[in-house]
Order: sequence, then C-alpha cells, then structure tokens
Amino acid sequence: MVAPPDMSMTGKELRDHAAMMLNAIAEDLCFPESPREQEDKSKGRGTPGPADAAGSEHGVARLKSNFTIEQLVAEYRALRATVLRLWSEDTESSGQCDLRDLIRFNEAIDQLLAASVASFARQSRQAVSDERTLRDEFLAMLAHELRNPLAPIASAASLLKRGKNDENVSRRASAIIERQVEHMTGLVDDLLDVSRVTRGLIELEKEALNLDGIISDAVEQAMPLIHSRGHLLTIRELPELAVVLGDRKRLVQIVSNLLTNAAKYTPDGGQIDLRTEVRQEQVTIAVQDNGIGMAPDLIEHLFEPFVQAKRTSDRSSGGLGLGLALVRSLVELHGGKVSCTSAGPGKGSEFKVCLPRLQKYDDKALHSPSGEPSIPGRRVKVLIVDDNVDAAQAMCIILNTAGHEATVEHCPKEALDAALKERPDVCLLDIGLPGISGNDLARQLRARPETAGTLLIAVTGYGQSADRERARAAGFDHYMTKPVDISRLLALLGSA
Repeated sequence: MVAPPDMSMTGKELRDHAAMMLNAIAEDLCFPESPREQEDKSKGRGTPGPADAAGSEHGVARLKSNFTIEQLVAEYRALRATVLRLWSEDTESSGQCDLRDLIRFNEAIDQLLAASVASFARQSRQAVSDERTLRDEFLAMLAHELRNPLAPIASAASLLKRGKNDENVSRRASAIIERQVEHMTGLVDDLLDVSRVTRGLIELEKEALNLDGIISDAVEQAMPLIHSRGHLLTIRELPELAVVLGDRKRLVQIVSNLLTNAAKYTPDGGQIDLRTEVRQEQVTIAVQDNGIGMAPDLIEHLFEPFVQAKRTSDRSSGGLGLGLALVRSLVELHGGKVSCTSAGPGKGSEFKVCLPRLQKYDDKALHSPSGEPSIPGRRVKVLIVDDNVDAAQAMCIILNTAGHEATVEHCPKEALDAALKERPDVCLLDIGLPGISGNDLARQLRARPETAGTLLIAVTGYGQSADRERARAAGFDHYMTKPVDISRLLALLGSA
C-alpha cells in the first residue's frame, strides 16, 4: 500500500489494516450465501457484516492520517490486484478455479470500499461542520473580546473631554486607557503568534538560560491577575541549577501562560502550585491548581487553537483560547513536550512542561545583566511622520510632555523637506505612508548627508519578521509595533 508523504501512519499500521481487510473478506467468504443474498449485497442492500465494520474503520483511520479519497480508493485497487494475481497463480498451479468464490471476493472488496468511502465522506463532512462551528464561535468571541476594552476606552476619553482640567480625573482616565490598550495589544499579539507558529515563521533567539530567572519573570507577569483573584501561589524553589537552551521571551511566555490559565480557571481564593523538577537530561515545570478541572474529552483537544472550557455568557475569564495552543507550539520549538492531567470537573488540573537540560554552557553568560542599559536622558529633536493625524498628534504631545522637541508631518515629501531643513536627532516613521512607504523615505534620509546619521525608528502596525527585515535593509535603527511601548521609546530617545 502507498501512503501520502504527509501521512501520520506507520508502516506497521498500514500492514495491520491490510490484514484486517483480508480477514474480513475471508470471514465473509466462509459463510454460504443464497442467490437472493448475493443480489442484495451487489445492490448495497445486504445485512451489514464484518466487511462493513472493517471498511468503516479503515475509512476513518485514513482520514485521520491525511489520505485523500483518491489515495483511499487506490489502496483497494492495489489490494484487489494483489489478491487476484495470487489467485491466478494458484489457479494455474492447481488447475481449479471456482468462479463463485471469485465473484464473492470482488463483492466483498466492493463492500469494503463502499463502507470506507462512506465513513470517509461522513467524517469529512463532520470535520468541516465542526471547523465552521469553531470558526463562527471564535469570530463571535473575538468581537466580544475586542469590544470589551473599547467600552472603557470610550468612557475614559469622554471623561478626559469633560474633565475640565481635573488632574485626578485625567490620571484615572489615562490609567484606564493604558490598561485596556495593553489588553487589546495582548489579544492581537496572541493572534499574530498563532499565525506565525502555524506558518513556521517564529524565530527563536536561543541562549543558555538559568530556569530560575525564567520562573521569576513569568511570576512577575502573572501576579497581577493572581492577586486580583485572591489566589495563593506557592513556588517550590529549584533544588539545583537548571540551565536550558532557549529564547528568554518565549520561555517566560510559556510559564506565564500556564500561570494565567490556572488563575483564570480557579475560583477566587484558590491555590496554585508552581514547582520545578531537575533530572539528568531534562527539567520539568509543573503548574497545579484546585480549579474547575476538566473532562477527558476536553483534555484531548486542549492544546488546539480556540479551544476553551465551557463558560457562561459573562465570559468572566476572557481570552481567545490561544494561550495553551501557543504553549504547546513554543514548547515543541524548544524540543520539549507539554501535557495536562485532571481528575475531572471540579478537581483541578496540572500542566507539565518538559525541556531538555543543557549540560555544557558558559557560566558567565548566565549572570549577564538583562534588559537595556540605563542611559541618562537628554532633550532631542524628533520628527514624527504618520498619515494618521490623531496618532501623530498624540505621540507629539507625549514626547513634548517628556521634555523633547517633537514636530509632526503627515506627507512623506513634506517630511523629507522638513528633515533636511531642521535636521532632527530622531525620526519616527510610519511604514504605510501615502505615496511612498516609510522604508523608501528611510532610504532617502540615509542617502542625504544632512540626515545620514539621524536615528531612524519605524513605528508601524506591521509586525512580521519579513517586515522587520525590510525595515532593517532600508536603514532603520529600531523597529516598534503599534501601540508603541512608550517606556521603551523614551529609553531609545535617551540614547540618541
């Protein structure tokens, strides 16, 4: 039998299925049939027998293994041709041939094939229906999750408009907007991460990392939610040094997602345990909670995108059901495995991540300081180029308030003229500008002696690795996706 190149079945499974089909045929041939029974079988009206069950099982298995319907039929052709060839050779040697047995064999093969095709088509339709349902549920969920932060943002904007220079009102409204924008950014980042992972576009910046630092950073990210739900987090410290080879940001994301998941699905005032186990060749990170738990059928699909536990219409836990799918993909990119166990609904859950332990590493690299160096700030001239008037003006206000001298241009040609005349220290350029792109504008700025040394920062909604590479080739020094991390931007300006 010939399998498709992307099949998930082993050679042994293929042989076992061939044996199963032949056994079903042999069993069918052992029982005598009346002419009426033979006529009914040939017209598909026969009583279901071993061939129907075997064929149905075979069709489902082939669908799960990525066979096409053509490849499924080709298997039966190959099986029929092989058996008929052997039958012919046996007939030539013995000189005997029972045409009734030959007819019944072909009927049995046809019955197997019909059952296989029927189950294959039935499961295919069900898979399409399930996918459509999942898509519709996800789109409704996405609309809900995006509308949620928009409501407080709109209310906060209204407060600022009616606040009459009340500093307390402005501070509260600004905090609301900042929190909700951060939430929306997280949703968009999760969507983009899933897209990158499914298309194999995630690029890991691997280095030797002390697992203790990963745990510490992840806990720091998850603690606001854990505290807000009144949970008690217990951390069991590493008994010995554990070093892994990985991407710091992605490993922190893995552990933080597990902690966040535990906090979301554990009733207020719950218990969350985070522990690590170190063995000779691997390290294990385990997150256990006494939350809502889950049924076995949910565990089976838990790490698939958009899968979540059932919840009420208030969707108090929020999210898009992407966190655990990202966890699995990122763990596998690090050469590890992730698993989940639960004793059942209401009995909590435990997630385990197993990663290869790095045996040889540079000890000095483990203790090198992380993050960007602190550089004394100074007043710099900044030219902001963005055709989105509101976004450009808001950024200008922020930078001027921070003590810098910022100006705005919306047209690339006028921006080039202004840059050559004013010679700013820094240019913040949107990529999707009208007329010419931000990348083209960056090339022109780099080509002119007046602005060849200007610090160029791309500020854009495009966040793929290919977009970053094009910006780097155009001459940008830094690349920031919208909404901009203001703290990071101010740090970059301080180094200009």
